[in-house]
Amino acid sequence: MKQGEQGQQHDTAPAGEGPLTGRVALVAGATRGAGRGMAVQLGAAGATVYVTGRTTRASVSEMGRASETIEETAELVTAAGGEGIAVPTDHLERDQVRALVERIDREQGRLDVLVNDIWGGDHLWWPAGALMWEADLDKGLRMLRLGVETHIVTSHYALPLLTRRPGGLLVEITDGTVESNAVYRGHFFYDLAKYAPIRMVLGLAQELGKSGCTAVTLTPGFLRSETMLDTHMEVTEDTWRDAVAKEPAFAVSESPAFVGRAVAALAADPDVARWNGRSLSSGGLSRVYGFTDIDGSRPDAEGYIRDVVNGDSTASPEDYR
Repeated sequence: MKQGEQGQQHDTAPAGEGPLTGRVALVAGATRGAGRGMAVQLGAAGATVYVTGRTTRASVSEMGRASETIEETAELVTAAGGEGIAVPTDHLERDQVRALVERIDREQGRLDVLVNDIWGGDHLWWPAGALMWEADLDKGLRMLRLGVETHIVTSHYALPLLTRRPGGLLVEITDGTVESNAVYRGHFFYDLAKYAPIRMVLGLAQELGKSGCTAVTLTPGFLRSETMLDTHMEVTEDTWRDAVAKEPAFAVSESPAFVGRAVAALAADPDVARWNGRSLSSGGLSRVYGFTDIDGSRPDAEGYIRDVVNGDSTASPEDYR
């Protein structure tokens, strides 16, 4: 298994038979991690999926990870049963985003699902607990541009196409639900960047609802992204349990396919409007829609964080799978 394919196992639907066949999705920020997982699972459900990012086979973003590219993501989407289309895009560049949406309109004439997963701020992190006024201001503001401004720019240009038909779905990806984000994350700029999508959806749910469309925020749990696996935990998807000794909470981790299946389930739900304005988690949605992770489990990281990390429970992480 290549590094870029870690945790991306997927169901493959025969051509023309998926629940999202004929639907068009844009996963903004699909180079790796959750973005790649969501793009692949939308493809597995039969969708045509435009995938964007800054790392291609010809150039590498400031993240410095040349091993994952949007071209590879698009190929995985197609292999899963959909149609993957890679479009190199810097979502801070308005002309590029405008051109992206114009291309989708020209080629498809519709947009049914917009997933705002742009991030790329991991390399700007500094230790939790550092005081805001002692932090590197340029790095902090760059984090907000990458994690907040990109989402605003993308929605500004893409929502007119999404709202052309009733039933469109906007999914804002963040880290944590409204409940878990009620606790300060110990890092001023990261905390702000990850709470902002929740506030965006609070307003956009009302505005999109007027067109019969839906807006939600969605968080994965403890995500086994490529960066988490090889850089932070020094394991692979096949050996991820070896890292539990180093970090016990990693026992409730999930593959990118899990949050991908959450998005695919939302997109295929004819009654998705019931979630309008809500803050959702992959673990919570798995109990509603019945999907599992690639190992057949249903990891509930949000429950573990609520009960054990932020609560007084002494339950084992394995009790939350």
